[in-house]
Amino acid sequence: MRWDWLLAAAQPSSAPVTQWPLRIALVLVVVAVIALVLLGMRAGWRRRARLQADLPAPALPPSTSLASVVGPVPGVFLGSTAHGDWLDRIVVHDLGVRSRATAEVGAQGIALRRQGARDVFIPAEALHDAQTGRGIAGKAYERDGVLVLTWELGGRLVDTGFRADVGDEQGELHEAILGLAAEHGRAGEGLR
Repeated sequence: MRWDWLLAAAQPSSAPVTQWPLRIALVLVVVAVIALVLLGMRAGWRRRARLQADLPAPALPPSTSLASVVGPVPGVFLGSTAHGDWLDRIVVHDLGVRSRATAEVGAQGIALRRQGARDVFIPAEALHDAQTGRGIAGKAYERDGVLVLTWELGGRLVDTGFRADVGDEQGELHEAILGLAAEHGRAGEGLR
């Protein structure tokens, strides 16, 4: 018995490509749409930076380690937003950039040492409140998954999100920051 007909039927074959100009045009349209979306995102980020240009750069942490009350606690710096609006990201001075970080609480304030972005120091006098929440800067997590620090920068209240790698360490960090805010008479001033 001959099996040639079965082998011929099993061979993959495709129709010859026709209408090359139409296919190339469709690919170019898709590439152009993607490019326009990326350019629009970039323009929005730059516009936001222009609107926030009056916001001063946050202080840098001391070069030496703080006399730590808690920390350093490894985690993720989630970004900063205008107080009370967790979608209004602060983009100037790398405050909107998500990055790996460590948080350290000392009597002078809170040091957020970041990888690949500018470090941030929140002086104890500028700290208003610390609370846990579901998210910040467009990122949502489980209940109480984000530590939100409310602090003053250039006369404006800013919310900064930090998520510790280990939940117990986040609780210790939260308690230490609340204690620091209470020492400076500011506990609860930044409540949403």
